[in-house]
Amino acid sequence: MDVQIEESWKEVLKEEFKKEYFQKLTNFVKEEYKNGKIYPAGNQIFRAFNECPFDKVKVVIIGQDPYHTPGVANGLAFSVNPDKRIPPSLVNIYKELKADSNEEPPRNGDLSRWAKQGVLLLNATLTVKESLAGSHQKKGWEQFTDAVIKILSEKKENLVFFLWGAYAQKKGLVIDNTKHLVIESAHPSPFSADRGFFGSKPFSRANEHLKTHKISQINW
Repeated sequence: MDVQIEESWKEVLKEEFKKEYFQKLTNFVKEEYKNGKIYPAGNQIFRAFNECPFDKVKVVIIGQDPYHTPGVANGLAFSVNPDKRIPPSLVNIYKELKADSNEEPPRNGDLSRWAKQGVLLLNATLTVKESLAGSHQKKGWEQFTDAVIKILSEKKENLVFFLWGAYAQKKGLVIDNTKHLVIESAHPSPFSADRGFFGSKPFSRANEHLKTHKISQINW
């Protein structure tokens, strides 16, 4: 099937798009958009891939679900549209960024600047129904994003993976940590950030790894 996604991703994922589960997932998602309010907007479902082509990926940050409140999700994990209030988890991400780098974090919650530098902001589930967190889980998205992570691990070298919280860490079991740097910590949510997220220094550790392997660093 012809999936509207950036060309380098289309090439590496072409076998995945042919699989029966992905056909069923596509049909399910199309019906959901017809019959209700689904986020993000349809043209932003694959935005994480479109903003960060396969050959440009340096860092992978794994989230769970898109935000399910109107006008907030923009297709990038943890990111929100520039005019929206910064969500609590991202507030904590910015706190750790400031502590880690001693630089002022962005003034809004739009993380497209990271994506354009090679940070794949990948949610495990790429769509959600309004006001129903987790409503599109176990429909096929997780199988698809597991395949994405596995392909990145197999086909690339010296990536950095941020696995924040138990859910992301479970998805990261397919990563070959002899080829890539895997940074695990608690989730940045206010419920868990003080149990190991704060002080984990993911941003400086990522850049040190990239520098060591002569890869351009991220301007966080």
